[in-house]
Amino acid sequence: MVRCVVVPEQDSDAGWVRALDDAGQPLGPVEKVDDLVRAVADRERADGPRWVLPAAGDLYPRLLEADVVLRRCVDLTLTEGLLIAYAGNWGAPRSLAAAWARLMGLPVPDDAAPAARQAQQALFGARVTELPGGAAPVDAAVAVHADQLRRLAAVPQSGLHLLVAAESASALVAAEMTRAGLPWRVDVHHAVLAELLGPRPPAGLPPRRLTELADQVAAAFDGRRVNPDSPADVVQAFTRAGLPISSARSHVLRRLDHPAVAPLLEYKELARLHAANGWAWLETWIRDGRFRPDWIVGGVVSGRWATRGGGALQIPHAVRRAVIADPGHQLIVADAAQLEPRILAALAGDDRMAEAAAATDLYSALAAVAFDGDRSRAKVAMLGTLYGATSGDAAPVIGALRRRFPVAVAYVEAAARDGETGRVVRSLLGRTCPPPSRGWQEAQERASLPGASAADQSRARQTARDRGRFTRNFVVQATAADWTAVLLAALRRRLLAGVAPGAEIVFFQHDEVVLHCPDEVATEAAGAAQEAAQEATRLLFGSTPVRFPFEGRIVRNYADAK
Repeated sequence: MVRCVVVPEQDSDAGWVRALDDAGQPLGPVEKVDDLVRAVADRERADGPRWVLPAAGDLYPRLLEADVVLRRCVDLTLTEGLLIAYAGNWGAPRSLAAAWARLMGLPVPDDAAPAARQAQQALFGARVTELPGGAAPVDAAVAVHADQLRRLAAVPQSGLHLLVAAESASALVAAEMTRAGLPWRVDVHHAVLAELLGPRPPAGLPPRRLTELADQVAAAFDGRRVNPDSPADVVQAFTRAGLPISSARSHVLRRLDHPAVAPLLEYKELARLHAANGWAWLETWIRDGRFRPDWIVGGVVSGRWATRGGGALQIPHAVRRAVIADPGHQLIVADAAQLEPRILAALAGDDRMAEAAAATDLYSALAAVAFDGDRSRAKVAMLGTLYGATSGDAAPVIGALRRRFPVAVAYVEAAARDGETGRVVRSLLGRTCPPPSRGWQEAQERASLPGASAADQSRARQTARDRGRFTRNFVVQATAADWTAVLLAALRRRLLAGVAPGAEIVFFQHDEVVLHCPDEVATEAAGAAQEAAQEATRLLFGSTPVRFPFEGRIVRNYADAK
């Protein structure tokens, strides 16, 4: 058996399965099974097919609860999203129902509204599996999968096949990470909060340390009360003190010489900690000693992941002290140092930048050859090149980077020109950016009219530049998302093969992976992560000279990995 479609019946243990050949054509009739989990478990043990799932995130958690682990799958929803974006229909609904409706020429249902309605209806046991035209869900899944295979075969960019496979594997990883959870010591977290904020205050009152800092800010302004949470209040306070500022952002405040700056900056940092990872967060998100966020694969336009609540992608360093491996276990923390500059060097085929990328710290290597050893200038230049900075401190150093590495800079500047003129750009594997917005189109149309005003022409240039900045970064950031998706798939395959028994992927953010494993296999788990990074590099870039370091650090405490 090569492939097998599986669709659960709503509010039931039953479901449907159908075997398919490698072209997505049925090998036999639809089978109705009374116990879907057991049927999937039996077939996984016997044949290990490539499972075809309407959406892995809907069914796989249920299988994991019964300790049924799937080796491979095709996620129809994620695949549809990649295909419709590639075809220029970016942002169209991508669910099974929407894909089926498009295939049959029926009105396409909206994905967003039904998601909320289905969640509500499910509470009352209502059936929500009906599809446009009254099709049976398993028949629709078979037809949509076959159509997706045909569309993939017609795509000239063969890398999209790899991306579809890696994205589907990522959906399995996401469900498995939620089930495993990131080890989290509640007692240590409480100790961190007490150390930084003071005792837990009564509901509705600020922590003691925030009150103390607010008092220090007031004293610095001669006793006049200032609300540190109000940017307008802060701006007015400094203006009254003879230091007019345009905003209360931290980087603006750091330029000032005033006694209120230090307590204000500390207040901002601790207020964020209290709001994002304070006592309420701890009670909401930590269960049974684990942090289990709800991951969204490809939730950002560039292909990066997102989460629903919990702030998993922004865990402050102070709070990481609470992430401690279980007794007899270790954490493996592996991250790709300066991933996006390395991606750019490999994408562009810039041999000079590839030489710099041989170093673990790419910014220091760039500084040595182009910025007289000044790492900070090298970093500003690289980030400015990637994100399209054109003013301030970035402009002169970007010029120096362009002179030293013209091939790499030309690559992103070409992507920027494509964006400015309304074209779409793609990642190396074919992940496609959104088309120009309606606002962009209207601005360009008004500017092209006879007698267009200077204001209209200025707005058209600005919207063009804005989109160019987006597309110049998209080609790099989206390819980085491609690389990490392939890495996760490669790492998961190694762990399933038993290279480090008991090791689990428990956390992922952008370019960092955390594994939790028994002490005795920590070295093997770290090695698996490094090998997976090497495989991802080879599959995307072939025999590139660019180095992608991904060495796993073996630690008991997450905070010790930095």
